[in-house]
Amino acid sequence: MAKTVFGVLVDKIEEHKKSSVEFLMSGGPKDFSQYKEVTGLIRGLEVSMSIINDLSQNQLEEDND
Repeated sequence: MAKTVFGVLVDKIEEHKKSSVEFLMSGGPKDFSQYKEVTGLIRGLEVSMSIINDLSQNQLEEDND
């Protein structure tokens, strides 16, 4: 089955989130400012993922009507 636009977006966002989490876990941030930046990015990616999932669900429900 072909991926939808939503599926492609989710995959890309998860890649970025995974990369950011790995950066944090490896001790990558040099200071607290960089730590806050990365954690903010992760939070933003999670919010984006939630919005995409909601839109995808709404689209699916509209297609079934």
